[in-house]
Amino acid sequence: MIIDGTLGGGGHSEALLEAGARVIGLDRDPRALEAASARLARFGDRFTAKRADFASAASLIDAPVDGLLLDLGVSSPQFDEPGRGFSFSHEGPLDMRMSGEGPTAAELISRLDEAELADVIYQYGEERFSRPIARALKAKRPTSTFEAVKAIEAAVPRREWPKKIHVATRTFQALRIKVNEELTQLDKALAAIPALLAPGGVAAIIAFHSL
Repeated sequence: MIIDGTLGGGGHSEALLEAGARVIGLDRDPRALEAASARLARFGDRFTAKRADFASAASLIDAPVDGLLLDLGVSSPQFDEPGRGFSFSHEGPLDMRMSGEGPTAAELISRLDEAELADVIYQYGEERFSRPIARALKAKRPTSTFEAVKAIEAAVPRREWPKKIHVATRTFQALRIKVNEELTQLDKALAAIPALLAPGGVAAIIAFHSL
C-alpha cells in the first residue's frame, strides 16, 4: 500500500497503480479529488481517494504502509483556474485556498499587521523587499490578483525587478504557503513518517523551491 499524499491530477498515483501498487490518494482540494477519481476509476478498489491533507495521513491509515509520496506546492490545474487566485498571470479573486475553506489571501492581508505580513513575505517568499511590499499591500488591501500585482510592482524599484521571474512571484508564493499552512503541514507529516511506514518502507518528497 502506498499513500499519495498530494493526489493533485492523479499522475503519480496512475503510475504507481500501473506498476501494480494499491494506492490511497489524499488531497484537500475537492475539485482535484473529483477529477483524479474519474481518471483512476479503471483501477477499481486498488485506488481509494480521501479528502484530507497529508499531515493527517497517520490518523487515516490503520496499518503501516510501504510508501509515502508527497509532491509539494500547487498543481497545474490550480494555477490554470483564474477563480482560484493562485496565479499573478490571470485576473481573479485573491483567494489561494487549496481546500476552499478558511481565510483567503485577501483576508490574510487585511488581518495581519504590516510587520507580520512583512515577516510572512520574507520567511516564505525569501523576498528582500518584503517590508515595502507589505506596506503597499496593507495600503491597497487588494481583493484581486491583478490589484495585488500592481501593489507589488509599485513597491519594488523598477531597476530591482528580477530578470528571470516575475516581480510578484515570491510574494504570491509566500501568501499561498501561509494561507494553506504548507510548512506546518509538512512538519506534521515528517514527524509522522517513522510510525506511518512499515519496516523497509520509503518516503519520497518532491519540492521545487529552496524552502
